[in-house]
Amino acid sequence: MPSAFNTHNTNPLSQHPQAWERAGTVKLLVLDVDGVLTNGQVFIGDNGKESLKAFDIQDGLGIKLLEKVGIPTAIITGRTSKMVLARCEELGIKQVHMGVENKALALENTLQALKLKPSDCAVMGDDWPDFQMMKSAGLKVCPAQGHEAVKEIAHFVTSKAGGCGAVREVCDLILKAQNRYDELLAQARS
Repeated sequence: MPSAFNTHNTNPLSQHPQAWERAGTVKLLVLDVDGVLTNGQVFIGDNGKESLKAFDIQDGLGIKLLEKVGIPTAIITGRTSKMVLARCEELGIKQVHMGVENKALALENTLQALKLKPSDCAVMGDDWPDFQMMKSAGLKVCPAQGHEAVKEIAHFVTSKAGGCGAVREVCDLILKAQNRYDELLAQARS
């Protein structure tokens, strides 16, 4: 197998030509939360409940840039968190599915609501519970620290870890593949 198709290594984009092609057709970005939007750590307070989540600010800007060009983001996560809901509200993410046991079904419902096909979406997951929702995605992405088995099915493995800019890396990939990145960068610089 040529090294360009060795999807389970973190490599420069030039070594993932299939990711570039697939990113060019993305109409929806679907994200898991823990290990993708966060670093995967769960902080439990003395009340026995989750007390803290940290989100990367650049990931948030990437999500907003996608939205600006008409590509929405959806969240599908197995956990329920007020902090995730607050971050999604802040970013304008309307499709938020928390406490989900069947992520494939949640994705199917999201796609139906948005009148999209599985091949229209990029799905980013980091561990085994994400397999089913990643299975039919047009672009499968795993963050650098994701589980090896998820890296093996990914079209693209980011160079950054979840919660540390991995989502922004995917947003930039999509924007560049769809020839929107330079336009947005020029607007930001003007």
